[in-house]
Amino acid sequence: MLLSFTDDLSTFQAADFKGFFVGWPTAPSENALYQTLQAAYRVVIATDQEQVVGFINAISDGQMSAYIPLLEVRPEFQGRGIGKALLRQITERLSHLYMVDLCCDPELKPFYQGMDFEPLQGMCLRHYERLQALTNL
Repeated sequence: MLLSFTDDLSTFQAADFKGFFVGWPTAPSENALYQTLQAAYRVVIATDQEQVVGFINAISDGQMSAYIPLLEVRPEFQGRGIGKALLRQITERLSHLYMVDLCCDPELKPFYQGMDFEPLQGMCLRHYERLQALTNL
């Protein structure tokens, strides 16, 4: 498998992002995901020359802070270092900022700690019912 990474979304279509969000109770549609990636401050896409195998995005004010809301790797490609490579690529693109934050499920903390992220206390507000609307975009 020969991986390549790009931040150019113009060569992709929404259909290229099918098959992600495995295990999510309500997965956004490919169109909703594509629109989300288009609106991102930074995005990195991993391909194996045949298909998109993973992606990561960041939203930011461009001056001080960024937030990484999504890092996804197709299940059949997990465990090959793709997530780590995507995280390294995006943090390099965000290295001019003071802070880069993300939230993750407890079982993912060791992955992020191994990539130099530190645990913080945080709070969130979720409107899970709004996620349902994104399945139909």
